[in-house]
Amino acid sequence: MEAEQLFHTGSHFDKLGLIVLPGAEELGDKIDRWLVNWAAMGPEARDSFIIPVDFPRFSSGDAKGMLKESVRGMDLFVLADMGNYSCTYKMFGQVNHMSPDDHFMNLMRVIQAIGGKAKRITVITPQLYGARQHRRTSRESLDCACALQMLEKMGVKGVVTFDAHDGRVENAIPLMNFDNLMPHYQVLKAMFHRFPDISTNKEKFMVVSPDEGAMNRNMYYSSVLGVNLGMFYKRRDYSRIVNGRNPIVAHEYLGEDVSGKTIFVADDMISSGDSMLDIAKYMKSHGASRFFACATYSLFTNGLDAFDKAYEEGLLDAVFSTNLTYTMPDLRIRPWFVEVDCSKYIAYVLAAMNHEVTISSLLDPHTKIVGLIEQYHSDEK
Repeated sequence: MEAEQLFHTGSHFDKLGLIVLPGAEELGDKIDRWLVNWAAMGPEARDSFIIPVDFPRFSSGDAKGMLKESVRGMDLFVLADMGNYSCTYKMFGQVNHMSPDDHFMNLMRVIQAIGGKAKRITVITPQLYGARQHRRTSRESLDCACALQMLEKMGVKGVVTFDAHDGRVENAIPLMNFDNLMPHYQVLKAMFHRFPDISTNKEKFMVVSPDEGAMNRNMYYSSVLGVNLGMFYKRRDYSRIVNGRNPIVAHEYLGEDVSGKTIFVADDMISSGDSMLDIAKYMKSHGASRFFACATYSLFTNGLDAFDKAYEEGLLDAVFSTNLTYTMPDLRIRPWFVEVDCSKYIAYVLAAMNHEVTISSLLDPHTKIVGLIEQYHSDEK
C-alpha cells in the first residue's frame, strides 16, 4: 500500500517520532516534509515529526546526548549519517572532524537518553557503521557485526540500511529486524529523467559489473532492463599490502563487444574512484558510446580532479549517486554528477513500518521499474 493511501483511508501515524542526529539534518528534513504532507491527509496533521536533540560537549571533548521532548510510548526512528565528515567539534580548543566512531557514539548516547521509554526504536543508518570491515581474514576486529549486536543489546528493534557492503552481516543479529534496501528504482528514474534519449534495447545498452563482489546488484539491473551483463575481475598483487589492501594490478574484462553501446556500471561506493576510471577508460577505448557510473555512496576520498579530467576527455558521461550520505558541495555542482534523492523512499518505509504493513514492494520495486521503463520508452519493444 502506498503511503498516501494510508491517510486517504483515515489512518494516522501512531505516535511516530523522527530523531535526526548531527550530520543527517538535510536528509532528515526532506523525510520529515514527506511525512508532514502525508499526515495532512489524515485526521491528525502535524507541523513536524522531528524530536529535537542536542549533543553538548565539554572542553575536554566529552559529550552527552539530550532529548528536548518526551518520547514516552513513541515509535521512534533514529536517522544517522555515519559518513558525514563535515561535522566538527572542539576539544582542548582544537577543531576536530567527526569520524564514523563519533557518529556511532552519538547514536549510543541518544538511545541512552531515550532510556527505554519509547514503544519501539528503529535505527536508520543508510551507511552501516564499520561496513567495510565486514569479515575477518586475520587477527582483525569485526566492527560492523559488533556494532549491530550492541544496538540489539541497547533495545533497538530494527535497523534499516541501504546497499550494505556485505548483506550477510545481518547474520550477527538473527533475532533483530534488518532491512537492506536498494535504490534501484530511484537510480533508474534519475537516469531516464536526466537522459531521456537513452535506449534500453540490448543492442544499445549493457550493464557491466566492476568486480565479482558487485555482481548481484548489476545482475538485478540487467534483469529488469532486459539487457546483457558483462563483468570485470580485479587481478591483485597478493605479495604486498598498500593502504590496508592488496593493490590491483589490472582489471580484466569478461563479456561481449561494447562498441556503440551505453555502458552502465553500478557499485556500492566510489572511494578513490581509480577502479571506476580504469573501467571507463577501457570501455571508451573499445568503442562504448556512453559510460555511466552508479554508486550508492560517493566518497571521492582523493578529490574530484581525476573525474573532472575524465569528463573533459570524454571518458565519463555521468555519475549517479544518492543523497544517503554527505556529499561535498563542490561535487553537487559538477556537470557529470547526478544526485539521486532517496528521501521519499525512506519516508515510505517509515510510514509502512509505523502502520505495521508490509514493505515487500519497497524491497523489490520490480513492478515500478517496469512501469518506469514503459513510461520513458513506450515506443520501444
